[in-house]
Amino acid sequence: MNYTRIVLQERPKADITSSTFRKEAASLPAQVGDGQVLVQVHWLSLDPAMRGWLNDTRSYLPPVQIGEVMRAAGLGKVVEAGKGAGFEPGDLVAGTFGWTEYAIVKAKAVEKIVLPKGAELLDFLGPLGSSGMTAYFGLEDICALKPGETLVVSGAAGSVGSLVCQMGKKKGAKVIAIAGSDEKCSWLEKELGVDKALNYKSPSWHADFKKLGYLDAFFDNVGGEILDFMLTRLNKGARIALCGAISDYNRKPKGLTSYLALISQRAKIQGFIVFDYADQYPKAIKDIAEWLEDGTLKRKFHIVEGIENAPKALPMLFSGGNTGKLVVKVDHGDKSKL
Repeated sequence: MNYTRIVLQERPKADITSSTFRKEAASLPAQVGDGQVLVQVHWLSLDPAMRGWLNDTRSYLPPVQIGEVMRAAGLGKVVEAGKGAGFEPGDLVAGTFGWTEYAIVKAKAVEKIVLPKGAELLDFLGPLGSSGMTAYFGLEDICALKPGETLVVSGAAGSVGSLVCQMGKKKGAKVIAIAGSDEKCSWLEKELGVDKALNYKSPSWHADFKKLGYLDAFFDNVGGEILDFMLTRLNKGARIALCGAISDYNRKPKGLTSYLALISQRAKIQGFIVFDYADQYPKAIKDIAEWLEDGTLKRKFHIVEGIENAPKALPMLFSGGNTGKLVVKVDHGDKSKL
């Protein structure tokens, strides 16, 4: 049987272009090997970190190689399981399947999904997946947020940021959200309940922010100029969780000019990778699943239809074209109410 996959054709020097990836037809092998599973992929996650995986540089994961299927987390269904795999056909699973309609992977590299009450499969690419884990542990461990403190979130209308905002409110903090359109700001205030949302494209946003005072914790998904400005707005002992720097992924960073405030305010800035918390995921999943069941945590998905549209959809993350979690619906076999 033939299937479609998307591979890296050339490394982008700046923005992702139409020649960065190419579509290929491939054939499934006659049988699945021992300890392997054949997975039909239903959903794929699109994340800002994927841009970094295209660079031939040292990082927390090796770069995607030329001619290799584009790396991506996904959700799917087991079609066939090899001897000793420990899975049955029909099992729902999560794994790093890549931009492909079918994937043959080692059984130990996939995780069987058991849907909690109030959740559905797609949630494992959102609040119950890496987005939720990133928000949960970045806020819990790096920001160490306390009730009554002021939390600022950049990229607040994205998959991680929108969850951080809500978790911050759950912790009793004042939450200030930064997003890139008035529509997103309205959604953050009216639907997610942040105390104030500011559009960084507004010419008065710096002055508007200064009226709000200083911050105790900053969960940063954007980097660049916004991070530099936030360094001037620190309370004593402030903590900055450097989750991402989406403004600088397609260009060479200019560097920070306000970092001396870290000294005067005895503040800290710390980067983190969510995979480091893998052994603690069950606790986070339990808490988040309860919030989904009681309706106190809202999620929003931006769904792109068809694997062939993944290369065009990925740049949306860097232009602000999505609100909530950006995903690709690979086939038409799985329906979502989200």
